[in-house]
Order: sequence, then structure tokens, then C-alpha cells
Amino acid sequence: MSAPIDPQLAQTAVKTIKFLAVDAVEKAKSGHPGMPMGAADMAFVLWSRFLRYDPTAPDWPDRDRFLLSAGHGSMLQYALLHLAGYDLPISELQAFRQWDSRTPGHPEFGLTPGVEATTGPLGQGVGNAVGLALSAKMLAARFGSDDFQPITHRVFAIAGDGDMQEGISGEASSLAGHLGLGNLVVLYDDNHISIEGNTALAFSEDVPRRYEAYGWHVQRCDGHDRDAIEKCLEAAIEETARPSLIACRTHIGHGAPHKQDTHEAHGSPLGPDETKATKLALGWPLEPTFHIPDAVRDFFHARASEGAALRTGWESRFSQWRGANPDKSRAWDAIVNREVAVDVVEQLVAQAPTNAAATREHGRDVLQKAAALTPALVGGSADLAPSTLTLLKGEASIRKEAFGGRNLHFGIREHGMGAVMNGIAYSGAFIPYGSTFLVFADYMRPAIRLAALSHLQAIYVFTHDSIFVGEDGPTHEPIEQVASLRIIPNLHVMRPADGWETAVAWGHALTRRHGPTAIVLTRQKLPPIPREMPNIADALRGAYNVAGVADPDAVVVATGSEVHLAVAARETLAKEGIRLNVVSAPCLELFEAQGDEYKSMLFPEGVPVATIEAGRTDPWRAIAGPGGLTLGIDRFGASAPGNVLGEKFGFTAEAVTERIRTWLSR
Repeated sequence: MSAPIDPQLAQTAVKTIKFLAVDAVEKAKSGHPGMPMGAADMAFVLWSRFLRYDPTAPDWPDRDRFLLSAGHGSMLQYALLHLAGYDLPISELQAFRQWDSRTPGHPEFGLTPGVEATTGPLGQGVGNAVGLALSAKMLAARFGSDDFQPITHRVFAIAGDGDMQEGISGEASSLAGHLGLGNLVVLYDDNHISIEGNTALAFSEDVPRRYEAYGWHVQRCDGHDRDAIEKCLEAAIEETARPSLIACRTHIGHGAPHKQDTHEAHGSPLGPDETKATKLALGWPLEPTFHIPDAVRDFFHARASEGAALRTGWESRFSQWRGANPDKSRAWDAIVNREVAVDVVEQLVAQAPTNAAATREHGRDVLQKAAALTPALVGGSADLAPSTLTLLKGEASIRKEAFGGRNLHFGIREHGMGAVMNGIAYSGAFIPYGSTFLVFADYMRPAIRLAALSHLQAIYVFTHDSIFVGEDGPTHEPIEQVASLRIIPNLHVMRPADGWETAVAWGHALTRRHGPTAIVLTRQKLPPIPREMPNIADALRGAYNVAGVADPDAVVVATGSEVHLAVAARETLAKEGIRLNVVSAPCLELFEAQGDEYKSMLFPEGVPVATIEAGRTDPWRAIAGPGGLTLGIDRFGASAPGNVLGEKFGFTAEAVTERIRTWLSR
């Protein structure tokens, strides 16, 4: 904690933060001025006295992490980053919400220096903070020693009423309390205002008492009383066994004569008249806009120097620790650099299962080898490991005060699991995977989308991938999920057909550093696919020839559990003189990235195309073309044994063969 600050200087600094936000929103004619104005006091206390950072080394491993979960108040964070000395000049604040600026409407990871997570969709930042705190605990458990602890940082977040109303924050916070993440502090900006008006319209619960029930250390204070905020932060940092919530009662648009405590201050500029009135009321110069007093700049410059000294001191101790602990030093590099063997795909394929089995069973076997080759790989499921088969054998489970394991238990919390996984990925120190049934990918979709937007390496293992779930019925039989996942930019969806392709899928997911991968696996047993010339490089192009001739009568392309049906149809129709090429397409996103030459090699011009996938046919119509055949399912499933559903929906070798025969005979 830094030395006490002159109250008058603190007041001036708080006003500076407020009016940087007001001026930026006013200039953009778009944004949310009320939240930055109301949260400026708590943010200043945190950044001026407690947060450990060095703007010259924004990736320092033991820096404290700050997340603005209430990301609509992004100008609060941009003002702080500019004042703190990050590479975010005043011109970027003046370009708030404009094309090609580094100050977008909501904070974006990888775009703005000092932004630790992409936030804005409410509740996600709370989940990200839980993941970051969990990652820090896992690193500390692995690398701490009596003489030096390389990871001591804390995670601080500011969340608002909207965050607390979204269910995802409750899921993640419940897990944080269960695990006793004492390195996590959430400041709750309790301003009682949302877009429609006072939160009393729809929200009357006692949030602090709810967090007490989660197992958190909870305090309440006046969010504009900086001394009270400081005392609460001191107590939160002293509490190491439980995460902390500080409920700060604030006033949105604090200081605005006519718009304080109104929903008008939430999502619209104050307007010229109210901006002028607010500046006059708070004794702030009307001109120039974006005014920063020299004393405030000097203060934050000195604060940055303190952070630089902390960082260089850490680096010196870390260097000594490396020399004294060579084995731990190598392990540190493997995890922090997320090291993956250059030939990991080849190694996984060399040991790929060759038996007839469900691809979830192949996934279990491949995962064990993947984990042995990749120390950074950690993960688990939403209480479904016995079904998704994603438990790492011989590895400990992560529990309260026991963070050295690799098996995570997220509980029945898919929403929270996705956000926590993102937080782990944001830390940069681990490669997280999470698993559930494919139909419940819908619960995770916002977090998956943010992982793709933020270029995070996260791996999703989705099993029970079609109507062949069987007796559980249409509520648990995914029909549209694969298609809906494929429309998320920068998400690779891999649906392998057997053990060989499952090994390729895991290898791709491990080597793909700048985006998430979904591996979609079956519940039902599948036969191994006979390949004339198995080629890893071609499989990694997303689609490849399983079997074929130079001048086919038609091309049949399939994924996952339907590839063996295409192979069976080819074998039967070959006896009738009909020549089919079979293409397996485990990843359409990879295939779409290929050049025209490779695409035309698989799908020669003028050759008709049939597609087979036990799901929506919409994504396949472009590949099949106007005269093509698309075999799929465009209605919900039913409750019956899987083999019966296969017969009823036409997904048997006989039915597929007949459909292709009839199509080609037209």
C-alpha cells in the first residue's frame, strides 16, 4: 500500500477522472458517463494506494489484475490507464468510440494496453476475475518456495448492479467462495440505477447477504467516502481465506446537478448544458476539455515509479529463484509460455486409438497423452466428467487450499465455466479446457463468443453430439448447436469421425494459440474409418479425401459419426458401377481458409456433391450447391433408443445409400 495522499490532491484527481470520462463521452456523443462519475472515488483509492502495476511492463507476471466488469463504464478505465502512464495518449481518449481507436465502447483485450479482459456483456468480467484469481492460486501452488513466492498478486474488479443481476456472476462467485479464492476482491458499484430506471423495478435482493452465503468476506461502505473505501480494501487484502466483496453505495452521475441518480446519466452523454453545470458545480474549468492538472500528472508519475521499483525488485528475486530452482524454472517456462511440442499432432496421432468406440472414449485416451505432453493443460467439466470422460488420470483435483492439481470441478455451472475458463486463458499461464454435453453449449455461448473475440486459447469438449443421445430425448439431442457454433468468427469447430481424427483435433487445439477450439464428440460407438492414404497435413486443412478416384460420379462429404455412413454407401454403390469420392470434413472453418486449388481438388467442377451430418442442413447448402443433396435433420429429435432414431431419421448405411442412389438416378 502506498503512502497517504493529500485529501485536496485526491479530490482533484477524482474530478480529473470524472471529467475525462464526461468530456470523452460528450465529444463522441455516445457512451456512459454516469458510472465513471459514480465509481471514480473507489477507482482512485484502488489505483492510487493498492494496485501494483508498472505501465512500462504491462505483462509483468506478478502485477495485480484490474477488471472493469461493468465495461459500459469503459472511460473510467481509459482515464485511469492514461493517467497511470500506459501507452494510451490523450488523443486516444479524444477518439473514444471512434474507428481504429484504442478506446472502444467496451474494453477489449489485446487492443488497449493495460486492459486484462474483454468486458461489457454483464457478469462476464466477474467470471473472468474468478478465473484469473484461480490461475494465480494454481501458479502459486506450483512454484512457491520458502525463500521466494513468484506469484503473490491479487485480482481486483469493479462490478455494477447489472453484473449482480446476471446469473453468470452468481455461478462464478459461488465457485470462488467454494474454493476460498482469498486473492480476489470485487468492488460493487451499488448505484441503484439501470437503463429502465431505479433497480427497484426488478431487483430488491440483498446482494451482500447473498455473497455471505457464497462464503465471501463482505463489507459495506459509502462509495464516495475514500477513507472508508481505503479501510475496506485494507481489510479485504488482509483476508486471505475468502474472496472479498465491498458493497459501495454510490450515486450514478455523482456531482451532476440534474442527472445524478437518474437513468439519463447511464447510457447517454450529459449534454452541453448539464456538462457545463456539472463543471461549475464542482469547480472545474470549462476549458480546455480533457484538462489534467499538473499535480495529478505528477502524482500518477510517481505512482508509476513505485510500480517500476516493485517490478524490478521482483525480477531480481525471480532471477535468483531461477538459479536456485532449475527444475521449477523449467516447469515455470513450460506453463507460463504454454509450451506445446512442435510435433504434438504427430505424437498424438501415432498413439491414436484404432478400435471401434465412441469418439468421447477416443477423446479420453487422447486427452491423457495430450496432458502428458502439455504441462499447461488444465481443465474439467460442468459435473459431467463420468460422461464426457475428461478427467485427467493420476492428477489431483483442485480444491480449497489445494491448488496444485490439474482437474477442475466447475459444478453444474456451464455459464460460469465458460467465463472462468476465459479468465484462466487471460492469465496467459495455462491452457484451459472445459466439457459438457453439446446441447448445453448454448449456456456457454456468450463466453465462447468472447473467447473468439479476444483470441483466447480455450478448448471446449462437447460430447453427446446428436440425436444418437437416444432415450434422453429432444431436450438433450443437439440439432442446431454445431451449426450455431460454426457461425462464431474465429472459433474452430472440429467434429472427428474416429480415433485418428480425434487425435488430430486435440493436436490442432493445442497448437492453435490465438483462438478457441470446440471438439465435438459422440456418445455412440463408431467404427474406425479406413483411409487409403492418411495424411495429417490434409486433415489439418479441415477436409480431405478418405477414399476416391480421379473421375468420380459424385462427392459425398460428411463429418463425425456420419463419415462411416458415407464410406458404406461408397462401397455398396461401387458394386453398381457408381464411383463416389468420400471427403471427411472435421473442421469447416479450416477448410474455408484453403485456396481454390485445394478446394477444387476435393470438389471438382461439375461433379455433384452430397453432404451428410446429423444436424441442421443450412450450413451445407453452399457446399452441396443448387443440385446437391443435403442429408441432415431440420427438426427436433425424439426419445427412443439411438438405433431406432437412426432408422427413423434415415441415418443408417442402407438409408443413406438409397438416398444417394435415388439422387444420382434423377
